This record gives sequence, C-alpha cells and structure tokens, in this order.
Amino acid sequence: PRVHKTIEDFVDRSGGVVGPHTSYAMPGRMLITGLSNDKDHGGVTGMVEYTNEGEYIATYWMPTDADLQGAVKSGSFADGYGYDVRALPRRNVLVTSSFTGWNNYMMDLGQMMADPEAMQRFGNTVVVWDLHKRQPKKVLDVPGAPLEIRCAWGSRNNYCFTTTALTSKIWLIYEDDGGDWHAKPVADIGVAEQIPLPVDISISADDSLLWVDTWNDGMARVFDISDPHNAKEIYAEKIGAQINMLSQSWDGKRVYFTSSLLSNWDKRQAADGEDLQYFKSYTWDGEKLNLQFSIDFLAAGLGMPHQMRFGSYALYAKHRPAGEDSAVSVAANY
Repeated sequence: PRVHKTIEDFVDRSGGVVGPHTSYAMPGRMLITGLSNDKDHGGVTGMVEYTNEGEYIATYWMPTDADLQGAVKSGSFADGYGYDVRALPRRNVLVTSSFTGWNNYMMDLGQMMADPEAMQRFGNTVVVWDLHKRQPKKVLDVPGAPLEIRCAWGSRNNYCFTTTALTSKIWLIYEDDGGDWHAKPVADIGVAEQIPLPVDISISADDSLLWVDTWNDGMARVFDISDPHNAKEIYAEKIGAQINMLSQSWDGKRVYFTSSLLSNWDKRQAADGEDLQYFKSYTWDGEKLNLQFSIDFLAAGLGMPHQMRFGSYALYAKHRPAGEDSAVSVAANY
C-alpha cells in the first residue's frame, strides 16, 4: 500500500467537524462521519463528503432540536450526535448512529464512567436520511449510544441492526409496509448491569446470523436473526481480555477479530491466559469457533489492532498472484 494523499484541513474545510470515524465508500465518493465539533468538543457533528481523489464536496450536519433540517422527530431526542453510517441504495436510504464527543472519548474510561455529567453526554438517536439528497428524513429514538450499523443483504430485507453500548441491546431499524421507518429493541446482549459494552457487529451473507462483539468481557456472541424482530443468542465464546472489531468471509466459514477500541480506553493488563492486543483468525463450522492463528500485537511491537479491511481476488476481475487467495489490512491504534 502507498499513501496517495493526506487531508490536513479536514476540520477547517468541513466547517468544524472533529473526529473522523467511518469511511464509507459510495460510487465516486467517500462519506466520512464525525464524532465531534471544534466549537465545544461535544457530540454534535456531521458527515463530510469527498471525491475519490480526496477533494472536499460538502458537509451534512446531524439534525438537532434547534435545526431539524426538515426531518421528523419521532421521539424525545434530536441530539445531533454521529458515529457510523450505512446505506440501503435500493430504498434510497442512509442510516446514521450516535456515540459521544471529544470531551468524553478523550477522557480516561474509569473517570468518565464515574462522572454523572459525562455519562449524560452520549447519543440516543439513529437518523434515516434521503440517500440521494443527503437530507435527514426521520430521527429515531435509540437510547444508550447506538454504535455500529449493519444492514441486511437480501433484496427484500429492508432493515438494519445496531447495538447500544450503554444499555447492551440489539436494536432493529426497519421499514414498514407503508414505507415508514421505525426502531425497536429485539434482544439483550449479556447482562447490562455488568457493562459488556457491545461494539462491532456483522450480519452473515444470508441474513440469518448476527455476530456481536462485547469489548469489556472479551466475548463474541452469535444471534439467530432469521426473524429479525425476535433475535436469539445461540452461541458465545471468550476471545480475549477485550475485543473490538470482527470481520467474516462471504461464505461465513472464517471470522477474524481485533482487540483495540480506543487507545486511551483499552485495558492495560489481562488475566493469566487471556490475550490483550491481538489479531485472531477462526473458522466457523455453524456450531462453534475454532482458532486457526493469533498474532500478539504487543509482543510484535505492532501497536493496538483496530480496523480490518479484507480483499478477495475471487470477488474481482483481477489477476491473482501465485499462491495468494486474499489480502487483509489491519489498522492499529498507538
């Protein structure tokens, strides 16, 4: 990999968006969500759109009570917070979630969780947008900091999932027969009082399973979502002292995990026999995970592994070098 361009004026050019998080590719475009702003370092933020060449196009601020931008406020919240983004192009829908601002995510985790005021500064919304117009249409109440969003793959499955970090629930974001969008909790993840802290999620290619990682207890859980309105946990496995991102192969037979959430929130010690900072590869036989290999990032001096991006030559009309079936890039926190 080679660096093509470094964007050094993201905050100024965007009009004050701070904390770029999700880079979401669309035809000829890259949409980048923010976590905060440069005015008060709170959670109000926006999305920033670039060309594939890295040229700035526009900023889209999240709707707030003070400026709904034409969106319908369906419940109690319109907080303007942001985090992740996903699209259902055939429904002309973009969906965003909400986390917390710079003032919180730069704090020590223990200090923040002991601060009642700080714990009030988390997002409680999912926003449904008009994809083509980039305009918010409806603000949905999803209390408890909804993080990652994943949308169903099936051509008739008009729904997405998210999980709430503070209340440890799976939420279904779905379109009804009349074309209106709603949000409702469909399952608990572990015991909320123990703060498992769900982070990353992944939907299997046939829309039958939802993988859920919970950072604080280092667990990977699998839910049966064949009925998306009634998700049921069917498997759980301890992966390490902590866990964050996961990625699965299209055939569902391989699952990969990394460990780092935020460098200043990550655990500094692990119990005996538990891995702290790692990249792990498993096979999934439909009933259980089977470890294939593990890389200790601390021992290797590689930092704290976070995001993964996989490629497969089988998916593209590209010559495959001899002996290579796929490629993976892992980004680390330092």
